[in-house]
Amino acid sequence: MKERARAEERTGFQEGREYGASYDIQADFVMVYGIGESMPRRIREWAERGYHVHLMTGVSWGGYQDYLNGKVDGRSHWDEAQKYQDGETIIHGTSEDIPYMVPTISYADFLVERIRPAVDAGVEAIHLEEPEFWVEGGYSEAFQREWRNYYNEPWQPPHTSEDAQYRASKLKAYLYTRCLDRICSALKEYSLVRYNRPLRFFVPTHSLINYTQWRIVSPESRLLDVPTVDGYIAQIWTGTSRTANVYEGQRAERTFETAFLEYGIMQELVRGTQRRMWFLHDPIEDDPKRTWADYRENYVKTLIASLLHPAVARYEVAPWPRRIFEGQYPSEDGSGKEGIPADYATMLLNVMHTLRNMEQEEVQTSGNAAVTGVLLADSAMFQRKRIGTVTSGFMMKYDGTNEVELSEEEAVELLNFSAFYGLTLPLVKHGLPVRPVQLDNVRRFPGYLDDYRVLVLSYEFMKPESPDLHGTLAQWVREGGALIYVGDDSDPYHGVREWWNQGRRRYTSPRAHLFECLGLPSGTGAEQAAGDANAAAVKEGFTRVGAGLVSYLPMRPDRIAESPEAAERFRSAVREAMEVLGSGEKPVNAKGSAPADALRWEPLNYFQLRRGPYVIASVMSESISETPLELEGQFVDLLEAGLPLKERVTVQPGQQALLYDLAYAGPGSLLSESGSGSGVIAASSRIEGFREEERSMMFTAKGPRPLQAVARIRCEAEPAAVSAAAASGEGNGSAPERNVSLPFEWDAKSRTLLLHYEHGDAGIRITVTKQDTKESR
Repeated sequence: MKERARAEERTGFQEGREYGASYDIQADFVMVYGIGESMPRRIREWAERGYHVHLMTGVSWGGYQDYLNGKVDGRSHWDEAQKYQDGETIIHGTSEDIPYMVPTISYADFLVERIRPAVDAGVEAIHLEEPEFWVEGGYSEAFQREWRNYYNEPWQPPHTSEDAQYRASKLKAYLYTRCLDRICSALKEYSLVRYNRPLRFFVPTHSLINYTQWRIVSPESRLLDVPTVDGYIAQIWTGTSRTANVYEGQRAERTFETAFLEYGIMQELVRGTQRRMWFLHDPIEDDPKRTWADYRENYVKTLIASLLHPAVARYEVAPWPRRIFEGQYPSEDGSGKEGIPADYATMLLNVMHTLRNMEQEEVQTSGNAAVTGVLLADSAMFQRKRIGTVTSGFMMKYDGTNEVELSEEEAVELLNFSAFYGLTLPLVKHGLPVRPVQLDNVRRFPGYLDDYRVLVLSYEFMKPESPDLHGTLAQWVREGGALIYVGDDSDPYHGVREWWNQGRRRYTSPRAHLFECLGLPSGTGAEQAAGDANAAAVKEGFTRVGAGLVSYLPMRPDRIAESPEAAERFRSAVREAMEVLGSGEKPVNAKGSAPADALRWEPLNYFQLRRGPYVIASVMSESISETPLELEGQFVDLLEAGLPLKERVTVQPGQQALLYDLAYAGPGSLLSESGSGSGVIAASSRIEGFREEERSMMFTAKGPRPLQAVARIRCEAEPAAVSAAAASGEGNGSAPERNVSLPFEWDAKSRTLLLHYEHGDAGIRITVTKQDTKESR
């Protein structure tokens, strides 16, 4: 494990309580949650323990009763609460006085003043959590006023037409973009003027996939156009990823596959930018009714899904560590509640500290390497209501308190979001590394699509917000890309007032404009709209376009989710496009970025990736077979509390693996070119001050207490002794006190040492005394 400075902010957590030794997990930074009266004290307590301190607070909801009830400026602001069609206020959780807010200018200015004391208290960054506007909202007086100002026309009830719903959602995304920009700009200026101190802003947000599925509108990629926002936290965890979806006609939870796609779109969101991204993991979840075994199984699925996206190497390792290490949840036998099992607590800390080392120079994929992109746009959030369907009060479980209402068949079908999962799960389940690609970024960044050879696109559940996207897509195809378009132009949202049906040249769908840019017959484009009977219609199958090709599959993408036959039809179209493109004599693209054999797709039931010495794998059920993945070598199993050594690891369908490869000698390894080396391989502690001398190795281990901690260390020979003492100071190598002998387990074959110990108040100073050189020969 490479020792990293806290200033790198590799790992962090959020916590609303004061400092506590039992949940001091020794990450790099803490996000003190909430802006109440105790905030300055909590900031000070965590800073005194060596943490870099940020602040997190809700931006769409919170304990803002003073503002709502008029104590701030003498005017009630309950008209700014989000409301359903029937006038009912949309409430967060179970408290009746915490509504979701319409982010007016007044509300943004109120938040500036409420957050200002955190800047005075010295926080280094501020996280404005979850800018969320529910699809079912849009009826409050404040929103009606915002509509008139934004569209310069009378407000239209969102339920009255697809156009009204789409325009309402666009406005919702704009309002939270404006709100965040106003807050961040004001407080960044304040921090520099008052303290000459830069201040950073981040937005913890669910993935675009989850917000679309749960029927929530949020700014997502729009925040890339806001220079005062420095990055995101990808709020992905069991609670989002276990949301059921449909594959080959079966509706079920698919936590790993859903998380794999969710983390993928969030990695894609910031790819090619300087914006920072942390991936969130939650060792439990907001639902308090599940068992520790359930939490553990699904935590591992989301963890491994995140590690399969190597462009991100920073993590929020736990929201609310106090509820993890002090919480009580149902026991397996139903006899009551119990605290976290000791082995799960130790395993969690093993993983949390390993995550600081996930940025590795060498990344290698085993299996299929041809990453296929499925384009996804922010506008998918804008058409998540079927006009004429009554879903008032329908809210997906979000924070462990809102109840799920799934009595209406149409509401369940809408919640499935099958149009998206129909384009992704059939490929993921057969081992093709699919990544959702942020369509909106195509026009933001030159060369954004250069990493992709194959893209899948449909406008049946989202729309392109600008026509210039199509020029870039067409150029990408001509330079050697394969575009698979799926859709039959049946989506009623094609008729919303947008660029493709306004102005001098009009199209019945944005697909028609795209095909025109590609030089293909549109079938339903401007020619046919003008009554030209000779206008050609596009046919199913593939067509060469320059050095690339376009494959057209005229069917609704949600139908692909409904049956094995439809899924195979889609897979065949993707496979055919890859084979045709890969067999061509022309270069794959004008830049010659990849060899043609990179387009091979071998059906597999697993994903496997190496990040330096770390081997990451997941085997899927509902795939091509139930064959397990067999891994042979010399490994440390990081998903078991005791960090056991294994020479053979069998990963069954539905299971995952995270291993340290002791034989790895590449960049990031503890081994030298001669095969020797020493250092801490893994530990359930923060390791500081590691140094090796002629006769000893020494380091300080810090972590929560009371907790049984473990460390596995590489050393060249069996040590003469291991001793431990309570560390003094901050673990900077100062003299230890009260040395005691520490038992150890030595494994000669792997040349590793296993230690068990407990953390002290300031950590424990461990000394490994080497054998005399002559004696050890």
